[in-house]
Amino acid sequence: MNTEEGNCLGWAARDPTGVLSPYKFNRRVVGADDVSIKITHCGVCYADVVWTKNKHGDSRYPVVPGHEIAGIVTEVGPNNHRFKVGDHVGVGTYVSSCRNCEYCDDGFEIHCSEGSVYTFNGVDVDGTITKGGYSSYIVVHERYCYKIPDNYPLASAAPLLCAGITVYSPMIRHKMNQPGKFLGVIGLGGLGHMAVKFGKAFGLNVTVLSTSMSKKEEALSLLKADKFVISFDEQQMKDCAKSLDFIIDSAAGDHQFDPYMSLLKTNGTLVLVGFPSEIKLSPVSLNIGSKTIAGSVTGGTKNTQEMINFCAEHKIYPEIEVIPIQYANEALERLINRDVKYRFVIDIEGSLK
Repeated sequence: MNTEEGNCLGWAARDPTGVLSPYKFNRRVVGADDVSIKITHCGVCYADVVWTKNKHGDSRYPVVPGHEIAGIVTEVGPNNHRFKVGDHVGVGTYVSSCRNCEYCDDGFEIHCSEGSVYTFNGVDVDGTITKGGYSSYIVVHERYCYKIPDNYPLASAAPLLCAGITVYSPMIRHKMNQPGKFLGVIGLGGLGHMAVKFGKAFGLNVTVLSTSMSKKEEALSLLKADKFVISFDEQQMKDCAKSLDFIIDSAAGDHQFDPYMSLLKTNGTLVLVGFPSEIKLSPVSLNIGSKTIAGSVTGGTKNTQEMINFCAEHKIYPEIEVIPIQYANEALERLINRDVKYRFVIDIEGSLK
């Protein structure tokens, strides 16, 4: 029997088994600069697996996961001038930062010198542990909320707040938005499929690099990639040598880097957005051809709003499978087993009771 009390209903993991179940807790009162948001949808990200199952050894239970949040404003603080009740908004991977350092000043708050406060399993400014979007509502400082155009579906908006911005941010930073250039995308999951969509919208020639032949048809027909290459096929890789200006590497598992670096043209760039256990490559892969390998996580508030607007303008929508909150445990297991095309989105409004 659930005897917990609170003003917010969520689903939480209580221990490293990661099993989620209903959990009541208290959200803070809306402050002068805050926005209160009724959550309608929340995307399911691998980060939800990481912290519900304590894979980094720093989980603070109970953990209410979810950092791809979309919903509707229900209350605003008196100092708020950006949002009004009824606005469609999103919240991404962080909900606070120092707001004073050079990175915050540049709108790149994810790299705040004091450390950004993660949307869940983080320590908030009042010392409480942040709880994420697998819940009925959330209270967030207005700076870390994003306007979602009314004509953009909230279910589709949710995955943009992590999967979308994680690839959009480095693509903009490394000038991968030059029409006619050639982009390779390693891994065709939640992040990779968004990289393909952005690449096509930018006017790039897009090649999907995959170890799974089963993904070929959808890569070419659904996502409109220009080419599909099986990365363990030596002949196919050889035929692709020195053909790409950029590569977005979204592969989560360990993999070799030298074969992919050989696909880059002179001055080409590979950006890693996944988290393999190590990066190992020959210096020849970098030095010959003056190539670059870089890393990236999500993005700042400025980039994120820009990306949302870009998606609305160009009608870019993630490929999603909408599920009820009661299916969350199965969804996380399917995510671990890479059995999702391409992002689960929880219908919070329709199923969290």
